[in-house]
Amino acid sequence: MRGDEIRVLVVGAGIAGLAAARTLRDRGALVDVVDRAPSADRGGFGMYLPGNAVRALDALGLGAEVLARAAPVKRQRISDHRGRVIVEVDVDGVWGDVGPCLGLRRSDLCQVLLDTAPAVPVSWGVEPRAIRSEDGGARVAFSDGGTGRYDLVVGADGAHSTVRSMIFDGAAARPVGQYARRFLAPWPDAEPVWSVMMGRGVTFLTVPIGAGHVYCYSDTPMARRDVPLREVLAGFAEPVPALLAAAIGSPHGSPVEEVALPSWVRGPVVLVGDAAHATSPNMAEGVAMAVEDAIVLAGSLVDAPDVPRALAAYERRRRPRTDWVAAQTHRRDRLRGLPSWLRTLVLGRFGEAILRANYRPLRDLP
Repeated sequence: MRGDEIRVLVVGAGIAGLAAARTLRDRGALVDVVDRAPSADRGGFGMYLPGNAVRALDALGLGAEVLARAAPVKRQRISDHRGRVIVEVDVDGVWGDVGPCLGLRRSDLCQVLLDTAPAVPVSWGVEPRAIRSEDGGARVAFSDGGTGRYDLVVGADGAHSTVRSMIFDGAAARPVGQYARRFLAPWPDAEPVWSVMMGRGVTFLTVPIGAGHVYCYSDTPMARRDVPLREVLAGFAEPVPALLAAAIGSPHGSPVEEVALPSWVRGPVVLVGDAAHATSPNMAEGVAMAVEDAIVLAGSLVDAPDVPRALAAYERRRRPRTDWVAAQTHRRDRLRGLPSWLRTLVLGRFGEAILRANYRPLRDLP
């Protein structure tokens, strides 16, 4: 199918939406992007990008820009809450030549995507109010009173997707039983290490994100969501107390949620990224899956004779990979839930092998 024969609406100007808009535009599609936020997100916290995420961004031509803003991550370290190291893994050995592992601010990645896609303007403060199938495409009514007819609507509006709620029978994100808190803190001498400290039902993660700062993440069972973070992390060794004392602003808290659907396609509407398959963040694969979705969707539209067959091919190709990530996420959560002594024993003996097995299929191209 020729790209210039298709008009596409992308709903959501986050990472998934901007990646989709860029790849579709590059294949010749006419792309409109809308986002319910009043302006581009300048906030957010940090993220860890495994090798396959960096490879996918490089495929969009963004590798150099992302690398310039990011901090390298060379090792993953798991310790107990007292700081005693259980296992440490060389991540370059896990990913090989797939791509480096990086840490950076979420807002920096969004800005790179915005800066490098000026031909795809975003209508901020606008969202769909109705999507109706019409003549093989979709007629969309917008919150600003406008309407448009599209061959394809891409729902890239996150775990709390408006498109999914409207078109996929009100399907909602579901809590996984954890409550997460996130913040940034200065740490000029941070090692190039993804580091997690694990206590009883509590984890504390740090990822260097460049410019002398680290991204900090902690989760607990939902029952402790109202307990102040300092109390949750009482008894954790340094650097936890120092980072809590130096936190920039108040930690942001939210339930950890996932999205699981029997299909991501409904007529001329398709979901990508977290709108389709959000998971707990313990695999750090959200960005990778979103950008890979965009690449595969654009390729499927070029290779197939029409939109319905393109969307079927897209889902058929992507489903095994995203299902793998979801399954590994659940396995990791079960491992974290083991009694502390057993978890330490398992990770001490098999931690590197488990990490390699988690990511092995993701070394292959999507």
